[in-house]
Amino acid sequence: MTLDKLKQFRTGIYTILGKAKDALFDLMDAVLVTRSVYSFAELSVSPVFRRKWSSTYEAIQDGEPPRTELMKLYIKQQSVREQIVLAGDHTAWARPDARTLRERTFEHQAHPMSGAKPVTIGQGYSTIAIIPETEGSWALPLLHERITSFENPIQKAAAQLKLVCENLPTRPISLWDAEYGCASFVKQTADIAADKLMRVRSNRLLYGAPPVYRGHGRPRIHGDKFKVNDSTTWWTPDQSLEINDSKMGQMCIRLWCNLHFQQSAKHSMNLIQIQRTDELGEAKTKPLWLVWVGVEMPALSQLWRLYFRRFAIDHWYRFAKQRLHWTLPNLSTPEQCERWSDLLPLMTWQLWLARDFVTDNPLPWQKPKPKLSPGRVAQAMGEIFAAIGTPAVPPKPRGKSPGWTEGQTRTRRIRYPTVKKSTAKQKKQVPQSA
Repeated sequence: MTLDKLKQFRTGIYTILGKAKDALFDLMDAVLVTRSVYSFAELSVSPVFRRKWSSTYEAIQDGEPPRTELMKLYIKQQSVREQIVLAGDHTAWARPDARTLRERTFEHQAHPMSGAKPVTIGQGYSTIAIIPETEGSWALPLLHERITSFENPIQKAAAQLKLVCENLPTRPISLWDAEYGCASFVKQTADIAADKLMRVRSNRLLYGAPPVYRGHGRPRIHGDKFKVNDSTTWWTPDQSLEINDSKMGQMCIRLWCNLHFQQSAKHSMNLIQIQRTDELGEAKTKPLWLVWVGVEMPALSQLWRLYFRRFAIDHWYRFAKQRLHWTLPNLSTPEQCERWSDLLPLMTWQLWLARDFVTDNPLPWQKPKPKLSPGRVAQAMGEIFAAIGTPAVPPKPRGKSPGWTEGQTRTRRIRYPTVKKSTAKQKKQVPQSA
């Protein structure tokens, strides 16, 4: 095996990257070989960044990475013979002090201190990624886009899933967290050629299939209630399975078929309960509740393990913020934030293609690993760039900028208010009196 695939991938990126592609390429290489940095401009002192410090910001200002074309290039790197597993989620880029940044919204962000509200001010980003391995922290983003002030995470995720599935060679399985386990997401993704496995919250109310119509009155839409947190409303499961797993221990999996949410009665789902038990069959922890919406559901013995692959996208968010320095720059406009964010999938895919060729280069306090994580591959990317080079053209010398014109007045930048999103609720119709 050689590095030809990585070289072809980087050349393909370079040909479609558009404006400022040379500076953008140098910027990506600088991020991949720089483990820690205190400011965005400090990336310019990296040996692989051959331009001045101001070019780091100019590259983000002038560049226009084509997301759809890049997504198609990512998909070509995936083997067609493998079952494609997607995972979707969203996260916050906190900018609480950036009062001059447009379209800041209130975003969810967990805090380590108990009692603190899990809210921050900034911008939300929605991501849909391929999960290539059954275990590990690798997630390969296909789309990583900003959620605008007039969108919500469910609308954005549905649009991303539709765009990705239109370009995939086979029908994928997509994994989603509890926020997407609702009627709105089920309805918005009903026409998309993708199977969905979603977690549902323990306070959800579902309904069984309606009884057979007897010819009197209006046909029923819903069957019996199924309260997830009330075992008295459960009926006998359609399938039950007990497994003794080497890592998780004794597991009990139950399946109920043909249930639905109240607002999506036309879309049938299968409900799965995953429960860890002791030797006597008693519950050890709270159960995990999942719903399956799709064509052909895998066997229960495989399905309960499938959902745990979703957590790889959480690992990628942490990797992007800590190692790829995603939230480091204090950029001025949402457009600049989007262009910088478009580079994160590019860097991640380069690490994935280089994983089989790098030599593990652990720090003195790190143990050697036979199977490298994205962070460990990034630690050894310097030797890869030394071997394959870069398609970017070296910079051309040019004159000094004249700077600010003497006597020209300076105006303060506009301060923008924080946008508070609200969900529109349907008004109750009052019956007219005769």
